[in-house]
Amino acid sequence: FWSVTSFEPFAVCELYSAAFTDTSTNCARAGDPAAASAPGFAFSDVGIASNPTGTGYWTVDPSGLVTGHGGVQTFGDLAGVPISQPIVGMTATPSGLGYWLVARDGGVFSFGNAAFFGSTGNIVLNRPIVGMAATNAGHGYWLVASDGGVFSFGDAQFLGSMGATKLNQPVVGMAANPNGTGYWMVASDGGIFSFGSAQFFGSTGALALNQPIVSIAPTAAGGGYFLVASDGGVFSFGDAIFRGANTTLGGAPTIGMVVANGSYRIVAADETSVVFV
Repeated sequence: FWSVTSFEPFAVCELYSAAFTDTSTNCARAGDPAAASAPGFAFSDVGIASNPTGTGYWTVDPSGLVTGHGGVQTFGDLAGVPISQPIVGMTATPSGLGYWLVARDGGVFSFGNAAFFGSTGNIVLNRPIVGMAATNAGHGYWLVASDGGVFSFGDAQFLGSMGATKLNQPVVGMAANPNGTGYWMVASDGGIFSFGSAQFFGSTGALALNQPIVSIAPTAAGGGYFLVASDGGVFSFGDAIFRGANTTLGGAPTIGMVVANGSYRIVAADETSVVFV
């Protein structure tokens, strides 16, 4: 299982590279009448988490509305609940019977069999939270900020961070390796930072990308990972096998990937998806 977050390093309403409008009561993508008419935050998905087999997955939008795909059960969400900061990501429990949502300020919201182990909601952060990952036992999780700062809760061990290092580009997400003793962070330029037992298998940090990287998805064995760009571009490293890429998901930015049995599904912010086998 894994999680992914949107490319949202700085501004609340800059969920991707598109311009957003921002007032005290509305936050919607410019040029999107439907979103602009909706109160609260922009209603295009920013996070994704899969069940253990990868046959189903959940998506979440900035308001905390969770949608199940592939027959998975939803265990609750924040729809209609006032939140002070938008949701930026989610991750599932190892059993797939629950999930956590994380907000930009590090507020954590647990559903199903996901337990609450702490948050940064009452801490003044240097930079906003952009993602989270759960331990393999599901008894803890890590939060990562756009400056590479890491916050660990429950049985999640702090294994290092980039918080004290000047980065070329902001961190946009993280993923834990399968045995739970390491994690990777990925920056928007595809730079990879590995900690604990998570190995470095390569990056796109030295490449000129058409669009920024938005997520990282490890393979089942943890011997490699995929990087996914907002235009649907896919980059594979280690034992990750490239099956194809898709840059035409209805024009909506890609938010991440679900990996299952050697195939993967690329998912866009409007919930359209394409499978590569």
